[in-house]
Amino acid sequence: MNDILLFDYWRSSASYRVRIALNLKGVPYHSVPTSLIEGQHKSADYVARNPQGFVPMLSIDGHDLTQSLAIIDYLDAHYPDPAMVSSNPADRAKTLAQALLIAADIHPINNLRVLKYLKDQMGQDQAAIDNWYRHWMVEGFTALEVMAPADGLFGGDLPNLADVCLVPQMANARRFETPLAAFPKLVRIDAALTAMPAFKAAHPDAVNPDA
Repeated sequence: MNDILLFDYWRSSASYRVRIALNLKGVPYHSVPTSLIEGQHKSADYVARNPQGFVPMLSIDGHDLTQSLAIIDYLDAHYPDPAMVSSNPADRAKTLAQALLIAADIHPINNLRVLKYLKDQMGQDQAAIDNWYRHWMVEGFTALEVMAPADGLFGGDLPNLADVCLVPQMANARRFETPLAAFPKLVRIDAALTAMPAFKAAHPDAVNPDA
């Protein structure tokens, strides 16, 4: 079998999701650090394989897969244990809605390229950018807190796709000093997840090539 290569950036939330999923499923892979700060994701060779020039990209089974949730969907099809979404259509839709609240609503307007645009093109100072970040984080988490279970994980006894998306976003929230007192269920779930080996091994501090 050819080596599985994950092109990622240690601080990328989307890369973090894929690292968690690979670890949960026990899929061995080699990391190819791809620095967003140094612009390695915009090199001609990389963009030829990934036209968006984003991370992560997973090279697996002769494919270059992009977009974190699409990558995890592929992994779920080929490495089904543990499943990231239920085979029950209603439960699957519920999990996807929770995951996409983070991956499609919170994260895209708070990622590095948007923050850089706010600073470089819109002339916003760092305080305004941080307020922007926290505003969209709180708005999304307010809805997700209502959706969160009173006990257990989003996936019940085992992590699911919503859990995989939650942990990187909680890390971002803390990095930008987002108040979390209003989200006790999310804080509880995050604490349970980050204690698990698969999540610990995927943490940015654990994979930072410069650490």
